[in-house]
Amino acid sequence: MNDPAMNRLEGRHALVTGGGSGIGAAIARRLAAEGASLTLVGRRGEPIAALAAELGGSGAIQADVSDPAQAQAAVERARAERGPVTILVNNAGSADSMKFEEIGPESWRRTIGVNLDGLFHMSHAALPDLRAATAGRIVTIASTAGLKGYAYAVAYSAAKHGAIGFTRALALELARTGITVNAVCPGFTDTDLVARSIDTIASRTGRSAQAARADLERFNPQGRLVTPDEVADAVLWLCLPESRSVTGQAIAVAGGEVM
Repeated sequence: MNDPAMNRLEGRHALVTGGGSGIGAAIARRLAAEGASLTLVGRRGEPIAALAAELGGSGAIQADVSDPAQAQAAVERARAERGPVTILVNNAGSADSMKFEEIGPESWRRTIGVNLDGLFHMSHAALPDLRAATAGRIVTIASTAGLKGYAYAVAYSAAKHGAIGFTRALALELARTGITVNAVCPGFTDTDLVARSIDTIASRTGRSAQAARADLERFNPQGRLVTPDEVADAVLWLCLPESRSVTGQAIAVAGGEVM
């Protein structure tokens, strides 16, 4: 017998950007477990195709969300294949760790493009579907960097501050519709993205990867990295019908880190 508690998103179509690995993959698995139909969007085709096959019946669309034409085409294809998008999870992101004076225009534009422009393009493309839904949801994966900022992450912090401002403003604009707009702000999370940051720190400082990882763990008062599943649980809660009064929020999943 099916457990009704495990099908709380049955009949919903969730589109997850950056859905092939890390936090995005954890979110996809969590939403699928609750009965949602899924479309995964990512710049790399192989990881999203593999996860879509694992989940069974899910769609995979290779696209760069920082490109407005590709974002629009991805939403249109998702709609054609699985019906109107009722949940949009803006998870696609990238981060480069470098000193401010090392940031060039191309690096700045790339970081802003993926982390901020991308959520605008995808939200804009999906809005007609979300307006027509009884309970539309936009959830953006921001970061504690969008709440406080971090050294050597100026472009990333600026983009994530923008993502939170976008969330708060759009939530107010859509407050009288059935759409909620929220952001989840993980602290340092045990993903490939953070692993690359650890390698960068180690190579630039001469310390071991273990020491570099310990430095990041110290940001979390619990003394550990956040897990992708913990972030996915927060996203799932925001997608449920009973969370309709929660909108315009930037929810930190960071072990008590002071913002």
